[in-house]
Amino acid sequence: MIKNKEHLQQIKDFSGLKFGSISPTDIDGFLDFGNRMFIFVETKYAKSELRGGQKLALERLCDACQTQSRTSILVVTNHDSSGEIDIGETVVQQYRLRGVWYESTDITLREAIEMFYSNFAITKKEDK
Repeated sequence: MIKNKEHLQQIKDFSGLKFGSISPTDIDGFLDFGNRMFIFVETKYAKSELRGGQKLALERLCDACQTQSRTSILVVTNHDSSGEIDIGETVVQQYRLRGVWYESTDITLREAIEMFYSNFAITKKEDK
């Protein structure tokens, strides 16, 4: 849900936050299912790969959030749109679960999240 498109289009300049070879990265999406399941989303254009420092940072974040009572998943999707992107319809390229990368094809992010939810989130009364 975009509340203010003008603010979304503003360029964020992180050049003042470089520390040696370390600079900020972003996360395209984050879902918290009642502290029982975290899903981090990174969306790439035209099957570009998650690599380098961004990959390492997101792997570490995802793995650090994995606990006995919480599942943490990092999903990398791709799109080929030049206009607005329906993130739910982007195609899952790969995902990281419990410290392991898995390849994926022909499943949308929405479908993947529904699958993860049914397999890993503990259903509570307020979820229904």
